[in-house]
Amino acid sequence: MAMKMASKPRAPLVPMGKKRCEDPRIDYKDLIYITKFMTPQAQIQSRRRTSFCAQCQRQLKQAIKRARHLGLLPFVG
Repeated sequence: MAMKMASKPRAPLVPMGKKRCEDPRIDYKDLIYITKFMTPQAQIQSRRRTSFCAQCQRQLKQAIKRARHLGLLPFVG
């Protein structure tokens, strides 16, 4: 009989704060604000973690991609 391997316990998804989508102005030049929503591996965090609405999450994604293209942010951590 095959033994099951113990899976690594996952960290719970804890939102970074309350729903704070009061139409924030997300700018690609504001690197300090943008990097709050990136993992150490330079991945964009999910909408569940950022607590943004769909429109603001798309603005965040576009701002991060613009900053990466201009060389302000890394593609890989």
